[in-house]
Amino acid sequence: MVDEQGRCAAVTACDLCLYLAREKQISGLYPFDASHPRKEDYLRFSNIMKPYLRPRRSGIDTLEIYLSGLSAYLADAGISCIKGTGLSGTAPWQEAADLIRRQIDRGILVPCLLLLHKSSVFKDFQWHWFNLAGYEEFDGEFYVKAITYGTFFWMNLKELWDTGYSKKGGLIEITIG
Repeated sequence: MVDEQGRCAAVTACDLCLYLAREKQISGLYPFDASHPRKEDYLRFSNIMKPYLRPRRSGIDTLEIYLSGLSAYLADAGISCIKGTGLSGTAPWQEAADLIRRQIDRGILVPCLLLLHKSSVFKDFQWHWFNLAGYEEFDGEFYVKAITYGTFFWMNLKELWDTGYSKKGGLIEITIG
């Protein structure tokens, strides 16, 4: 279900920008004090981001729409050191695990889009953007830490990735340099 306000993609991008501004000291990325974020400033920032990632009739349901909006914001903010690329949900889950491992080990959040899913375990995450902020590997399984709805959730990546539908979401890889 598309977020009632259609803002999950914009919130994910805002969180990513604030995080990178604070952790990687990229000035201009977040137009307020990233070292001391305040609710009022974050809300103002979300209003800046909304035009770039405004929902369409079917939401922001492709990696390309998200990347286009994020890239436009970065260009307008004068940020040329950040690039984003997409990894389609049709790629093998091991490829997704490699991307997540690489990004998290570099200290970079991973925006994730989940469209439909056959398992009711993921019902609250359907047609939703959220950030991945960690991973754990144990007993031969790969778990990701999803940040959304003001909290975090641990999910088995292989189960998350195997949606059971042909229309897939995917991941955004961010490179800085």
